[in-house]
Amino acid sequence: MRVLAVLFAVVSGLLLATVPASASTSSLWRLTDLAAQRVAIADQVAAAKYGTPSPIDDPAREQQIYDSVAARAPGLGLAPAAAVRFFRAQIEANKLVQRGLYARWDAHPGQAPTTRPDLARIRPVIDRLNTDLLTELASTTPVRAARTCPIRRLLTADVVDLSHRFDALHARALAEATSATCSTD
Repeated sequence: MRVLAVLFAVVSGLLLATVPASASTSSLWRLTDLAAQRVAIADQVAAAKYGTPSPIDDPAREQQIYDSVAARAPGLGLAPAAAVRFFRAQIEANKLVQRGLYARWDAHPGQAPTTRPDLARIRPVIDRLNTDLLTELASTTPVRAARTCPIRRLLTADVVDLSHRFDALHARALAEATSATCSTD
């Protein structure tokens, strides 16, 4: 992990040389780490819903998030459509984890959760992460618009993945969650 972190630092330093000065103070680290935290909380959401009539897809809840993000985006200098696109990736990543865990638990019932977390306690955590993600999305606008953003996004996601010690399922979800990070994609 240290080797990757050093490699990331070196490559990031080289990339910073090609980023406009206004973007050089920003990085994608916090945005990506917040996305990883949101990916990780999907385990609790899956455990809360597994074996209940609550479906993984919750169009009404998803629309509430999209509407909230679109309404708050202009006040942060973000285009509503871009903010919604980013949050759609967050939600799809969360559902990817939930579906993966359901499949794992169906195949290996002994690994299924034995307790069911309360969604009413999980949702405020997700709401806080959403607020933090939206704020960080706004603060990273210059770096997300830079030509170097796609490579920085990939490198940052790899390091964040390693720091969270994600398995393959969660690593795929983090890749999905960060897929709409750059405005150049």
